[in-house]
Amino acid sequence: MKKTEYAIVDIETTGGNASGSCITEIAIVIHDGTNVIDRFETLVNPQKEIPLPIFALTGINNEMVKNAPIFDDISEKVLEMLTGRIFVAHNVNFDYSFVRHELEQAGFKWTARKLCTVRAARKIRPGLASYSLGKLCHSLDIPLENQHRAGGDADATTVLFSRLLQWDEEDEIGKMVKMTAQDQRLPPNLPPADFEQLPEKPGVYYFYNQANKVIYVGKAVNLKKRVASHFSGHKITPQRQHFLRDIYAISFEICATELMALLLECTEIKKLWPIYNKALKRFEAKFGLYEYEARNGYKYLAIGKVNKFQNCIEVFNTIYDGINVLQSLTEKFEIDYRFCRYCTSTEAEAPQQHDLTNLPAIEHHNQQIENAIDYVLKNRPSFFIKDKGRTAEERSFIWIENGHFYGMGYITSDVGITQPSEIKDYITPYKSNHYIMQLIYTYAEKHPGKVHGMKKES
Repeated sequence: MKKTEYAIVDIETTGGNASGSCITEIAIVIHDGTNVIDRFETLVNPQKEIPLPIFALTGINNEMVKNAPIFDDISEKVLEMLTGRIFVAHNVNFDYSFVRHELEQAGFKWTARKLCTVRAARKIRPGLASYSLGKLCHSLDIPLENQHRAGGDADATTVLFSRLLQWDEEDEIGKMVKMTAQDQRLPPNLPPADFEQLPEKPGVYYFYNQANKVIYVGKAVNLKKRVASHFSGHKITPQRQHFLRDIYAISFEICATELMALLLECTEIKKLWPIYNKALKRFEAKFGLYEYEARNGYKYLAIGKVNKFQNCIEVFNTIYDGINVLQSLTEKFEIDYRFCRYCTSTEAEAPQQHDLTNLPAIEHHNQQIENAIDYVLKNRPSFFIKDKGRTAEERSFIWIENGHFYGMGYITSDVGITQPSEIKDYITPYKSNHYIMQLIYTYAEKHPGKVHGMKKES
């Protein structure tokens, strides 16, 4: 039976992501599980400028790589050394993504089983202050010469790997190198237990950074499957690489339904504003219906851009939606069209000079404006959605009051509810917004049997 061999790799690069940066130096040490049996090291001409911060870190400058081989010239040698061996590196996904990308650019399709010495060290030597290569070598008394150069770091990683093999009484490395080992696909700083505790149920999950701050919130029909999808694939964008390196912990909240997960995700993103959430930040209403009073005492209705410092009566996705509502209000309440504005701001404007003739009686006019506003407010629907719970013994409730999402919660079957208003006692309040109400209205239209009307409370 062929002995398992390992290719211990370290690279230096022009930047932090494989799609926009290139390798400037590579070192590969072949280890048979007992001894080093081969070694390869070379500078690489990246065919682009080496940034000053990279030179400051590695000491590699443009002059040093000018006459070095380009990666194409060494690609066959690199492929030969890696083929059939387990790819080992400190923060393995970084080195692996660069090498895989460069080989692909050279025309070679290559994949390998991976072993991360950061993750292996966490398992075999838990509780150390830091698992960066420099501090790990200091803690474990491993010599590290020429730090931040491929050869020096590869040699130190090789010694670390040899020590880990000696200390590995539970065969953690053997488990990790299996193709099916899930935690090999996990971010380097994420404890596997955080992933393993995820249930296969609907809910919301939270990723935390080293400072225990939420950096991403997501919703899922199946929490475990959705979170795993973040870690699969071989995307090499800078954002993905930074994202995965920043994940240090996961927590979750089980929800009864996908709709409740969507609503919780939306409210949590609005509350926490995590750095890696982008999509939901776009779903903001752009225009609103405003009321203002001019200096002459006449009240106006206006459609303008939403301004976070001013409250509006109603919100709209487009200015055309707002104009249509405003026109219907002017017709229904016989409001003089001169007191309706379609503007890009909500600044109060006095009527122009030519508007000052034949004005309606101010008391009657202002009352009509108030009637129109009252009509908009009172015609907002109030209802609740009753659905399945997280267990067979409970039901979930989503409460909408006067056209706004009030909150949601769960009630067990042993609780006696005599009238709908009592449900509110079991509801957790959340902030409403336009996007949330769009989700709720869409769901209510598709599932009318789950929607129950409510009488307004006096």
